[in-house]
Amino acid sequence: MTHDAKPGGPQTVQLHISMPHACPYLPERDSTNLFAETSRLSGAVYQQWMNAGFRRSGTLIYKPICEKCAECRPLRVRVDSFAPSRSQRRVWRRNQDLAVDVGPPIPTDEKWKVYSAYLDHQHDGKMDHEREDFERFLYDSPTSTLEMTLRANGVLLGVGIIDECPDCLSSVYFYFAPEAARRSLGVFSALCEIEECRRRGLAYWYAGYYIRDCRQMNYKAQYRPYELLGSDSIWRPADSAALDGESVDE
Repeated sequence: MTHDAKPGGPQTVQLHISMPHACPYLPERDSTNLFAETSRLSGAVYQQWMNAGFRRSGTLIYKPICEKCAECRPLRVRVDSFAPSRSQRRVWRRNQDLAVDVGPPIPTDEKWKVYSAYLDHQHDGKMDHEREDFERFLYDSPTSTLEMTLRANGVLLGVGIIDECPDCLSSVYFYFAPEAARRSLGVFSALCEIEECRRRGLAYWYAGYYIRDCRQMNYKAQYRPYELLGSDSIWRPADSAALDGESVDE
């Protein structure tokens, strides 16, 4: 596959295969990724990569190619068909006091403080994190990227990183202030991103990988109706996605 890495025409991407390593999502399994590093990637080309099963992390694009596992399934929501559940509507109403702004992604001391507290909260203070890693992971992007901030009376409570493509917004990462956990800001942020897709006239919201048996990843199936990418690179509605021979949690 090619991409517009430099002005003047398409450039070839060199793909690599990682060494097997412990899976971060499913215990007692190994993970192997197909990956490439890129300094520039248009939204149109990145959407082609996503439609081939790849995702972005910093300047890396990657795709799981685990030998004995195919649980990582790209999931997307068709915006014009999305219907929030009763609990999602409650979260939406609960957070109507928040100011939601979308703009360019800019790392600041304020955001670093929230991110650092978020990691401590999520990982019981056991995960090392440095400012340089924060900026490289979330703010060093080769493609068109947006940032959605959530504030209450001017206080930053949550930040979402979103990639912008011709037909979709792709959710990259969301972090929030631990003291606002009862607001269910992850749900509210997802609803805001879907609404932003609607406002921009975009057809899809890409939510990343869905993993049926991983709590951190299977929540994405709560945004319905959704489509899953099959091993044949065809998107199918969830109720028919099993037609490609892979199981689907309903």
